[in-house]
Amino acid sequence: MILVTGGLGFIGSHLVLSLLAQGQEVVIVDNLANSNLQTLERLEYLSGMYVPFVKLDVRNTPALNKVFEQYSIDAVVHTAGFKSIEESRLKPLEYYNDNVSCIMSLLRAMQRTGVRNLVHLSSLAVYGQSSLNLVEDLAFQYDYPNPYIKSQQMIEEIIRDTVKTDNEWNVAILRSGNVVGAFEHGVLGEFVQPLPKNIVPLALQVAALQRDDLELQQHVDTADGTVERSFVHVLDVCEAIFASLYWLNGKLGVSEAFNIVGEVSSIQNLLKQIEQVTGQSIRTRQSDYVFQELAQLGSNSDKALTVLNWKSKRSVTQMIQDEWRFYQNTLNSR
Repeated sequence: MILVTGGLGFIGSHLVLSLLAQGQEVVIVDNLANSNLQTLERLEYLSGMYVPFVKLDVRNTPALNKVFEQYSIDAVVHTAGFKSIEESRLKPLEYYNDNVSCIMSLLRAMQRTGVRNLVHLSSLAVYGQSSLNLVEDLAFQYDYPNPYIKSQQMIEEIIRDTVKTDNEWNVAILRSGNVVGAFEHGVLGEFVQPLPKNIVPLALQVAALQRDDLELQQHVDTADGTVERSFVHVLDVCEAIFASLYWLNGKLGVSEAFNIVGEVSSIQNLLKQIEQVTGQSIRTRQSDYVFQELAQLGSNSDKALTVLNWKSKRSVTQMIQDEWRFYQNTLNSR
């Protein structure tokens, strides 16, 4: 059985449905801070199965211990946590408290119950540097002034120090690009909050005439002045997790990081593709609030291809098409 923390969130819910489709047993832990029970109902409806769910904050170690005692868990996929680079500037204590405390509590519970296989979802931003050629052995820039990035760096340090003390641990850290998309046919996707934190949901709100425009920073050192990011389809991320779980099975004392990335696009070009897919103009205005951003975040997935036999399959256009299809379905209450 696989425990998925944050299993009702965007990536977590897609992973759960994909695992169930492969015949895996899954238990979900989620505190519903960034999700809702409607997602659980949809998962059970689509899978035709009862999905074990425990409403629980991962930081509550005694309660988490009981989950491990109740279920026969073989591996954990950790997708829980706060993930907005911009928001973390405004809420540093919340980000440090949530992200760092979560991994400490999870590792303690796993250690106590003898579960040693872990896949941790991280981000390309963890390097703390601007580049389209980030590689796994690149040293972190620890002085980059962002709480989210620092919290992810701390998480990886905590994992590495824990593994050093016990050679039975098997860990795969997946540093993903910006995750976009939804299940084909619009059956499952990201439930967009009224005030989204990511660019694609914001742009879809403009396309759906729910928002007049979106704020855009156009002062960074790139060709069109907007940041460049590697985007990866949520189902490609799920497949990377499958490959990681398969790779970890039977290993002893391994801990590796993998860059999980897809197509690189500037935000300006991304918005043009959203216009083409939706048939709507995406109006933008210069952001009044200027903050420091990493101009470029990109990589290749050579290590993931060599070790995990994984590479991304889906284009940015397909990501947008899938997410737009699901978004329209939610607007029509399907």
